[in-house]
Amino acid sequence: VQLQACGGGLVQAGGSLRLSCSVSKRTASRYYAGWFRQAPGKEREFVATINWSSQSAYYSDSMKGRFTISRDNAKNMVYLQMNSLKPEDTAVYYCAAGASVILSNIRSPHAYGNWGQGTQVTVSS
Repeated sequence: VQLQACGGGLVQAGGSLRLSCSVSKRTASRYYAGWFRQAPGKEREFVATINWSSQSAYYSDSMKGRFTISRDNAKNMVYLQMNSLKPEDTAVYYCAAGASVILSNIRSPHAYGNWGQGTQVTVSS
């Protein structure tokens, strides 16, 4: 299943962006849609994920309070609202989805079987 992410761009520090990603609709209780990011020379990093059924959301500690993940069931979309952006948030952001993700593994990229192509977010100081 191909995911399509968009919404990246160039923004000044303190600004906001909203990323969007189209996903395939799933109702399984263990279906999660999430966001990861990867900066040059660094490993792919967990950002946030949401359980499609319960809408329970989980965040990386460094982004909690600044980023909000949500999903629109009718449109099959998952969003990442990013506020108070910092230069260190600069990265390629990927959306991902997994049909059988267990709670203890939600922060691992290996738990997600479907990935989007990535969208660049650049935050200038």
